[in-house]
Amino acid sequence: MPTIPQTTRAWDRSNPSPKPKAGRKNNGISYEHPALFWAGVLVTTVGVLMQLPMYWTARHDHFHMVGMPLTWYMNVGMLLIGVGVALVVVAIIPKKTERAQRVSKIKIGSLDDTKISKAHVALLLVLAAAITIDVMKSTSLAFIAPGAAVEYNLRGPLNPHSPNLPVALYPLIGITGTMIGSFLWGWFGDRIGRRASILLSAILFIATTTCGTMPEYWLNLVSCFFMGVGVGGMLPITFALMSETIPKRHRSWLMVLIGSDIAGAYIIVSWLASTIAAPDRFGWRMLWLVGLPSGLLLILLNRWMPESPRFLLQQGRDEEARAVMARYGAAIIESDEESDLAVEQHLKGGISQLFTRNFLGLSAAIILLALSIGMTQYGFQQWMPSNLQHLGFSAVHSTSILRNAALLGFPFSLPVALLYGFWSTKKTVLGVTVLMAGSLGTFAFLGDSVVENSTLLYVLLVIPIWGISLLNSVLAAYTAEVYPTVVRARGSGMSAGATKTGGVAILFLVVIVAAAAPSVRMTAALGLIPMVLAGIVLLIFGPETRHRQLESITAEALHLELQPVAAGAR
Repeated sequence: MPTIPQTTRAWDRSNPSPKPKAGRKNNGISYEHPALFWAGVLVTTVGVLMQLPMYWTARHDHFHMVGMPLTWYMNVGMLLIGVGVALVVVAIIPKKTERAQRVSKIKIGSLDDTKISKAHVALLLVLAAAITIDVMKSTSLAFIAPGAAVEYNLRGPLNPHSPNLPVALYPLIGITGTMIGSFLWGWFGDRIGRRASILLSAILFIATTTCGTMPEYWLNLVSCFFMGVGVGGMLPITFALMSETIPKRHRSWLMVLIGSDIAGAYIIVSWLASTIAAPDRFGWRMLWLVGLPSGLLLILLNRWMPESPRFLLQQGRDEEARAVMARYGAAIIESDEESDLAVEQHLKGGISQLFTRNFLGLSAAIILLALSIGMTQYGFQQWMPSNLQHLGFSAVHSTSILRNAALLGFPFSLPVALLYGFWSTKKTVLGVTVLMAGSLGTFAFLGDSVVENSTLLYVLLVIPIWGISLLNSVLAAYTAEVYPTVVRARGSGMSAGATKTGGVAILFLVVIVAAAAPSVRMTAALGLIPMVLAGIVLLIFGPETRHRQLESITAEALHLELQPVAAGAR
């Protein structure tokens, strides 16, 4: 079996040479044009604020804005939003976006052997906030549907005979946007960088706050589509950045633990929906308006989010990579020939690499599991608030039931994260998959009759409501580990995109075939079938990733051998 040369020498960390220069593009956390970036954030924020006065004037009508004409200041605000987003795009895209022809000599393996530092903790907290803010957007679609249907008199489970458009268009357009965004941001992440892609999502979070201020349904759909584009890219890129930065001993379990904020986002949104966004308070539009403060918070926290050192080395930006590695306490070690990233030297950078002989079986398992997650999340979970109301529960009671189910399951995130990190990544993914399949199978068997026993309803809801979010985070973490650096963002984007594709499929079915919410039995069955198939394929082709260097996982897939750094080299 071929080997990768590993003769190394370590730089003196007390007097590193060469020393990274301080300044705009040499620390992994700055921008191409800092002043332009902050100007874009300011202009976008002002544009969003100009949308709010008309929302407030609707307070005497329960914040129903349907039929209200667009004012001149709303039109000016939308123009400013477009200008602001354009300024941010120009400011964050690095000049160097081509893969380096020369393989760096810096040993990235030393980053995997460091201890968890304050810099790691800060990064984890920021990315946890990013994941929570991101998932809140797509999760909100389930809770805005009943309120939007009432305000616009849309066809849906609560009003099946309305002659107007179906409310299912709202989540369908939003999830279609996330599907496109997942694939697009996967390309961005490998092309312009992980950090730049996350910042691009953040500015779109702020801009698409307008989802909550549009007075016409079609304008809501347009805003919601662009919201989805930004949302779709955030989750896979954050996991790619975590996998490439956190030391290998702690990488797996911390990614799942941070990813459990997917369930935390559901808890937050369900709480907001039953309190300040309730029909007798500020209404369903408030679930979109919280995007302004949450997006600004993410922008302000980005100073603790550096670029991935692996991406920087792939781009030939060694000086910046040294600075980021030093930030995390990693020794700057260079090999006499090539670094461990040389294992990827001859790999293609396009998405076709994911479907070559070495990765085809793995990609099939990931796509199947992602499809089942999407069908469950945007089928079973998406329509559960409406289905509970259809079965006799009030709007507030139904959201409370779902919130409580999420709260009951949330504490189990920690033991699952520990199992993933210290027992087996592959077996944990399979275990959670089996658990989810068992719950969905029970719902498919019982159907609507499950509501006759409130205790049984709570017990069974815990797994799909909490478990699907956890399975989503486990899959995102696993996907970010099994693909090479050169296509890691694309692989993560493919996984996230397949999740949204499952959602688009079931929502399209609702719009075209059923024109109302599908039943509990139907949504459970649709999620169950690909989940069972995914478990079988993953059992055959899935690698174990626990405590392994990312380049070692790639070497195994390519049938190469990557030797570890000698202890004395550090």
